[in-house]
Amino acid sequence: MSAQVHVPSLFVRAGTASVLTLAAVGGTMFAPGVQADAQAATVSTKALGIAASKKGAPYRWGAAGPHRFDCSGLTLYAFKKAGKKLPRTAQQQYNRTRHVSASRRQRGDLVFFHYGRSVYHVGIYAGAGRIWHSPRSGAVVRLEKIWTKSVYYGRVG
Repeated sequence: MSAQVHVPSLFVRAGTASVLTLAAVGGTMFAPGVQADAQAATVSTKALGIAASKKGAPYRWGAAGPHRFDCSGLTLYAFKKAGKKLPRTAQQQYNRTRHVSASRRQRGDLVFFHYGRSVYHVGIYAGAGRIWHSPRSGAVVRLEKIWTKSVYYGRVG
């Protein structure tokens, strides 16, 4: 004899991720940190979309939008438009984020390229090993595969 579990149909249709989002939006937490993580995910998702919307914008050293960007200028602009303030340089942004492992990275996390301990480039993780970034002089904002394993990941909180 098996026991039946009653699950409200709203939860069955919504799925696990949506249930967590509903809980965060409704102000109820199923577990500690769920609401804060859901809010961070929302900001990061918005920032990712904003960065993607700048596809084709030319690189300009020191530029932070809205029509030209360097790498950290793009991340600064995207997160500012999404409601979070970041410092100006890639290194400062790395220092300000909550560091996460590659196995725990999520869409919207920042990807920091480094040589030793020095961070020299940043982009926004788009999933499937790709980032939105403004790569270098003569290039434009674009979606590109991460080309090295010398990266750190940071979550804007």
